[in-house]
Parts: sequence; C-alpha cells; structure tokens
Amino acid sequence: MWFWSKRQQYRARGGGAAFLIAALACGACEPGDRPAPAEPAQAVAATAPRDERPAVVFLGDSLTAGYGLPADEAFPALIQQRIDAEGLAFRVVNAGVSGDTSAGGRRRIEWLLRQPIAVLVLGLGANDMLRGLDLGELRANLRTIVAATRAAHPEVRIVIAGMRAAPNLGPRYAAEFDAIFRELAAETHAELVPFLLDGIAGDPALNQRDGIHPTAEGHRIIADALWKVVRPLL
Repeated sequence: MWFWSKRQQYRARGGGAAFLIAALACGACEPGDRPAPAEPAQAVAATAPRDERPAVVFLGDSLTAGYGLPADEAFPALIQQRIDAEGLAFRVVNAGVSGDTSAGGRRRIEWLLRQPIAVLVLGLGANDMLRGLDLGELRANLRTIVAATRAAHPEVRIVIAGMRAAPNLGPRYAAEFDAIFRELAAETHAELVPFLLDGIAGDPALNQRDGIHPTAEGHRIIADALWKVVRPLL
C-alpha cells in the first residue's frame, strides 16, 4: 500500500515519529466508507428514558471514535467515568467518526445541537491536512462549528484540541496549519489543548500495530490531559 511504503521510507530517513503525526487521524476507511451518524430513533430505543443531563460533546475523527478499541476504552468514555466518579450531572457524547474532516463536522453539528450542550471538545483538522484540503476552508469550518454551537447554546464552553502537520508538507504549510488551532482558540475565547497526541505520537508502546491509533494506555493519557482542561468547565 502507498501509505505503508511512504511511512516506511520516511522512517528510514529518521522521521518516523513526525510522519505518524501526519497520519494520526486518517482512520481505516475512506470518506465513502464512513458510517453516517445515527439518528435519534436509530440510536436510542423508543421506550428508553430521555437523558436530560447537559452533554459534553467530543466532535472528532478516528482518534475520538476510539478506532481499534472497545468503546469504553476510548478517551471520551474515560472522561465519562471521571464525571460519574465525581457525581457530576453531565453525560458524554462521543461524536467521533473515522476519516472525518472539518467539513464533515460542520455538516454534523446541527444534528448534535438538538441536545443541551455544556462543553464542546473540537478535535478535527488532521484529515483536512492529510488530504491536502484548503487550510482557509479548514479555518472557516472550525469557526462555523464554534459559532453555531454558541448560537444554539450561549453558555457552552469550547475546547480546541490541536493537531500538528507533517514536516514533509513544508515549513510554510506546517506553520499555517499548526497556527489554526491556537489562533481559533484565542479569537473565540476557547480553551486550547495544543496537541491532542502529545507524548503519544510516534511511541510504539502507546500506539496500536498500525502505528497510528493510540492503545488503551494512550487513550488514558489523552483522557488525563483533557480532564485537566474539561473538569474546571463543568
């Protein structure tokens, strides 16, 4: 496969960890293979009681979805465990879809906004970079997601989970991509996690056999870092 051969070539040049950063969120499927988000009637049985607790929504890609792991080992589920342990009246919604881009998140946000949202953790952008999509569109899509969420829920708190570009895309592109998350957080007064995979990307002990997606231990590290940011917002 092209991906594996290119990754191996890049590793041979001493840049394995850096290239893995570029492939973090590509997931295991192409856009046409991605599952559509379930409608409420599909997701919840008609007889189930409605959960009225405000939601902590994680809007992201395969990293958020917990690709390759049981659902209860993905970092959004680990955040729910921490919420429950402290007796806080919030529920986590894992809105991660493997292979998703910022445009996909923009399309999905309106459906997610039908519920009360207390916190939105926005973790999109890596797949835009991987597919060479316009960074102006990435910036605009993320801004629209934040603006739509605040318009629907004025008291919502926003957390921007940043990513990093592959150095083989060139220093100018990498600098512009990396700055998007920092600048978005500043202009929208959102909290910032500079790099979601800090301390995990490129570490074989913390990634699955594909070298891309974190192991259960990697997700625990992500959850620990996110909890430090999310907990004060609840």
